[in-house]
Amino acid sequence: MKSYTYSFLTLVLCIICSCSTDKENNIDDTDSNEMYFPPINSDEWKTNTVEDLGWNENALQPLLSFVEANKTKAFLILENGKIVVEWYGNNADATSNLAWNSAAKTLVSFTAGIAIEEGLLDINLPSSNYLGTGWSSLTTAQEQNITVKNHLTMTTGLDYTVTNNNCTDPECFTFKNLPGTFWYYHNGAYTITHNIIEGATQQNFNTYFNDKLKNVIGMQGSWVPFGYFKLYYSNARSMARYGILNLNKGNWDGIPVLESETYFNEMTSTSQNLNDAYGYFWWLNGKASYKLPASELNYTGKLIPNAPNDLIAALGKDDQKLYISPSKNLVVVRLGDAANDELLGPSSFDNLLWEKINNLIN
Repeated sequence: MKSYTYSFLTLVLCIICSCSTDKENNIDDTDSNEMYFPPINSDEWKTNTVEDLGWNENALQPLLSFVEANKTKAFLILENGKIVVEWYGNNADATSNLAWNSAAKTLVSFTAGIAIEEGLLDINLPSSNYLGTGWSSLTTAQEQNITVKNHLTMTTGLDYTVTNNNCTDPECFTFKNLPGTFWYYHNGAYTITHNIIEGATQQNFNTYFNDKLKNVIGMQGSWVPFGYFKLYYSNARSMARYGILNLNKGNWDGIPVLESETYFNEMTSTSQNLNDAYGYFWWLNGKASYKLPASELNYTGKLIPNAPNDLIAALGKDDQKLYISPSKNLVVVRLGDAANDELLGPSSFDNLLWEKINNLIN
């Protein structure tokens, strides 16, 4: 009898220890359709496999060879928040802090949404309400016609033919079009939205961003001033965290980082009738037409034909990419050097990369 009791207890202890070991080793025993949020202040992150998802295993290595050959430094694919593919190369690793470039514009529009929720910012008011008068070379009346929303949608009407449209000095902001009548990718008009949020919150932008967004979801990284630019650098997993947040419409594991679904939908939908593929600093796929940075032309068709129609993307110069597809429950991160031409946002690399991704996931 004693021997039986001892054996039974030993079996129970083994089961308990086995369960404990599973948790410590981060073995995923949850429903694969359930959204996963990696813990804060931890390197722990649940994974899934190409095989378990029923994806095409034969397409994985060609995809990784493609991203490596195209000067990629970090490449991740997440499904429902879990890492399926994580690759580093070209002298980078998981700890490398890489530039988001203009993909970081979406961090600013997201932060603006938080300031709106707190009653500190109204994007329908003139930006001069938060910047003060004299932020440009326009007349006071002309400044009053430019709203915060015009900055978020690239429709300020500021002259983009100036010598340097990255410049944020008042003499660089001159009148060209009435606000809301023309779309042009104007970096200076974007950069000054940092100052708009500072004026609205009466806090340093970095402090407000860290407290309200970055620290809440466990991102690392920092804003680095570089000439007129304000660049964000982080590791690839931090960009992936931000992708999960937006895949879940601003909610992080039950925490409403951005509570207003109305603002989130506005931010990630066509924001004006001048460029169908542009929201509030977000690029949108599946639209009938699109415009590109550094161009006045309007192109017919989808921004990225090979990508899902519901794709939203944070896109930066030299092929910094954050793709989010709600229908596929996917977040894709690509950071590195320019694959081909040094372009400001969308590039031909988007469509080529999605051809390879489709071979894997379909």
